[in-house]
Amino acid sequence: MGDAAQGAQLPGFRTYRWTDPVLVAVALVAVASGFGQFGAVAALGNVAKTFGHTTSGATFADEAGLSGTVLGVGLAIIRAASFLGLPLASLADRFGRKPMLGATCATGLVLTVLTTLSPSYWWFVAIFALGRPFLSATVGLTQVCAVELTTSRDRAKAVSLAAAGYAVGAGIAAIVHSLAAGTLGFRGIFALAIVPIIFLPVLVRRLVEPDRFARVAVSATEAEPVLGPVARPHRRRLLIVAALAFSISVITGPANSLVFIYAQNFAHLGGITTSGMVVAAGAAGLGGLLVGRWLADHLGRRPTVALSITGMAVFGVLAYSGPDWALFFGYVAGVTSGAVFAPAGGSLANELFPTSVRASVTGWYIAAGVVGAVVGLLAFGAAADVRGTSNHLEFASAVVFLPMVLATGFLLLLPETKGKEPEELWGEPSFGSAGEDVHADPHPAEHHHHAEPRPVAEDVADQRRWASDPGPPAGPRAP
Repeated sequence: MGDAAQGAQLPGFRTYRWTDPVLVAVALVAVASGFGQFGAVAALGNVAKTFGHTTSGATFADEAGLSGTVLGVGLAIIRAASFLGLPLASLADRFGRKPMLGATCATGLVLTVLTTLSPSYWWFVAIFALGRPFLSATVGLTQVCAVELTTSRDRAKAVSLAAAGYAVGAGIAAIVHSLAAGTLGFRGIFALAIVPIIFLPVLVRRLVEPDRFARVAVSATEAEPVLGPVARPHRRRLLIVAALAFSISVITGPANSLVFIYAQNFAHLGGITTSGMVVAAGAAGLGGLLVGRWLADHLGRRPTVALSITGMAVFGVLAYSGPDWALFFGYVAGVTSGAVFAPAGGSLANELFPTSVRASVTGWYIAAGVVGAVVGLLAFGAAADVRGTSNHLEFASAVVFLPMVLATGFLLLLPETKGKEPEELWGEPSFGSAGEDVHADPHPAEHHHHAEPRPVAEDVADQRRWASDPGPPAGPRAP
């Protein structure tokens, strides 16, 4: 029996179980992107020492090698470059998920390898920033594929698998750097990105184009502009979810990007201890994905997201509070909170929008996350340079992270998507008088299963028209 036959089917859609080879391939692409994208974070302490100057002083710059502002601006530039991930992800609505996954991942990894040639810190920032948007788009598109290739029964599991893939890639980068930085240096670590490049063609051949996308795909000449137009009925949802993405990135930007420079240059943890911290976080993160998947499917997407955002903020502050045990526990618990978030957040964000614009919307999530990370890094770096505080980073984390918990209130403005298919939440208009709210037909396949077949081009045109800018319908379709 083929892969598609093993999964529960929707009318007209070929779907897969979360353990099928095609979704494993999606997760392995996420592994490759995670290794490439997380390298700058894992190697940041080594980069700062290589291009800066450490002393025995008490300031941030004395201990790290570069000032908090310089590091914050550099990381903010790298994050800001991810804005280009918006049009790159949106191109998947024009050219397809499969070709864009392969192209973005390969390009991002090649540019990551090129950072080994950096002659200075700012050259490092510039080259890595060129590759960042391609890997950001790759991560977003793995989530899109996980959603579109599965039914509601397997969706949170598939999203968890893709998130786990990214975490594994990031963990490998962190462990390799912790154990081999003294031998390889940051240049050798980034050169290792050539390994996933070698295996990427094999993975791309295992990918398939989701039927959900194929049913609404149009040719490149007929497609909407690649900056991702979103229909008016969907814009309120997009703004709300983008606000959540912004708030989360204000936390995760500094929390994830600076934790290793804190461990290496401030807490002075050894490579083995740092590797142990990463391994413990990986194991706890796996448990977090399992818990998050269960909570997403039983408690609901929204409450799971709220709990995980709160955990990320609180444990982020704990990690930077000073004692070694707090760094270890806070980092592990923060990673676990992020893992709990992944199945619910990934499912919720992708289930709220129609297939024809889902990749474009993912681009807007990337953009909102970029803005949040840039704001977080700049604010964190500036706060860390404040004099008169006994612990620069504890003060900075509390000021930056804790206010973001208030953003969980935005979840009350979104519908719960647990147990629903994306088609039930598409905002396709039904018939009503002027001024009435427009609602989606939750079960169009059931209501029209006796209808005469219509030309594919006509169906595609209707799908695209409703997704792009729906207006009042001309009238009911004849049975």
